[in-house]
Amino acid sequence: MSEKTIFQKIIDREIPAPLVYEDDLVAAFNDVNPQAPTHVLIVPKKLIPRVGEATAEDQATLGALLLAAGKIADKLGIKDRSKGFRLVINHGKDAGESVPHMHVHLLAGRPLDWPPG
Repeated sequence: MSEKTIFQKIIDREIPAPLVYEDDLVAAFNDVNPQAPTHVLIVPKKLIPRVGEATAEDQATLGALLLAAGKIADKLGIKDRSKGFRLVINHGKDAGESVPHMHVHLLAGRPLDWPPG
């Protein structure tokens, strides 16, 4: 068995991290290295190493990640269209992936440039 990712350790409560949101399929917490005033990581409880490795059986989990993003944005008061937020999923090292456990970045609180990167 391979070593748990830091996200699995947070989900399993082995590493303390205040949760912004949690349900049966996902957990969300603030990024320790925020790239915006609001930077929340939304993580599936099931280990999916990266989005390109998700399977058809992961459909409910993938949908739960996006639904959780909307709930979190509403809770944080950033769902309003005039404020807005961005969702990002990185796949692989060159895309910025640093933890091999798929997750969605929810970023808000400042104007976000386009194109990114």
